[in-house]
Amino acid sequence: MRISGAISFLIASLCLAGCSSTAGVDALDLQKPSSETTSSVIRPPAPIAAVPQAMARRATRAEMAPMSDNAPDESPRPFGLAEEQTVALSAPEPSDSVEPSIEPAALVSPPRLLSRAAPPMLAGPVTRYGFRDAKPINFGKGSPRHLAVHGVDVSRWQGNVNWNKLRAQGANFAYIKATDGGDHLDPMFTRNWRNADAAGLKRGAYHFFYWCRTAGEQADWFIRNVPRVEGALPPVIDVEWNGESSCKRRPSREKVLEKMQVFMDRLERHYGQRPIIYTAPDFYRDNLRGAFLDYPFWLRAVARHPSKVYPDRKWLFWQYSGSGLSHGVTGRIDLNVFHGDERAWRAWAGGRQTVADAN
Repeated sequence: MRISGAISFLIASLCLAGCSSTAGVDALDLQKPSSETTSSVIRPPAPIAAVPQAMARRATRAEMAPMSDNAPDESPRPFGLAEEQTVALSAPEPSDSVEPSIEPAALVSPPRLLSRAAPPMLAGPVTRYGFRDAKPINFGKGSPRHLAVHGVDVSRWQGNVNWNKLRAQGANFAYIKATDGGDHLDPMFTRNWRNADAAGLKRGAYHFFYWCRTAGEQADWFIRNVPRVEGALPPVIDVEWNGESSCKRRPSREKVLEKMQVFMDRLERHYGQRPIIYTAPDFYRDNLRGAFLDYPFWLRAVARHPSKVYPDRKWLFWQYSGSGLSHGVTGRIDLNVFHGDERAWRAWAGGRQTVADAN
């Protein structure tokens, strides 16, 4: 009887110990992360860089409308302005349909004025054409050589430019890559901006428009980085399809025009100059034919005269070569020409900038 009772007591103790041990293991397992995964949260492999705070207003209704991506894809082609080997943005792109809210502390700082403002008129005579071309085109009677005022556009891909030599070669003006998207600044912009002016060229800045960012954010980024300086040429919005860009969106024509208008209005209010629209044949065909008739255009046409490529479109600048050669630059450089004689150039570059002046 005693033995049986002792055995029963021992068995009962072992059972209680087993239950207590199992409960302890379960309690420890509750502290571990669940092995279950879902697709509702995507964890990045590395920390995400913060987006620079460069937004200065909330989105308009046009910007907050959903994006349309119904345009067909097309194979990559040579870029227009001399900047885009790649478009590498350091931060993830926010949805175009919702612009992030911002606090007053994140607003754009006042424009930075350079210590030496450019004079309102040209200081010296126009330098005559002296460029060579690795792939010369015979434009016949419409040759750009018949026009008086030539210039270039540059970006980081031209490296360290000797602006004095470039000026002597025939560059009277330079459009300099400043920004693209909402967070990328060309690393050579500040140096090119100052040195072009010091060499006596009229200079302006351009922005490569990125279709995966809101127009307001891009305008604020450009304003944050490009000084408002007396005598500078009007800012340029570069709109084209870029097959190498990380942004694959091709908005509808309606959305393209809305976004461009938001961007250009913002720049015109800030700089007091109507922006110039740079474009290429395919983008023009898809979006700009018959649009923005009261804006100056800068047209890429490297095989035929602009009148053949863009019928009935008045133009201010013509990019006639992407294979120019010049002292002061290693490699090739884009060549451009102003639509007018030397007198028209002096009047336009001196501040009386209207579309009619050069057409």
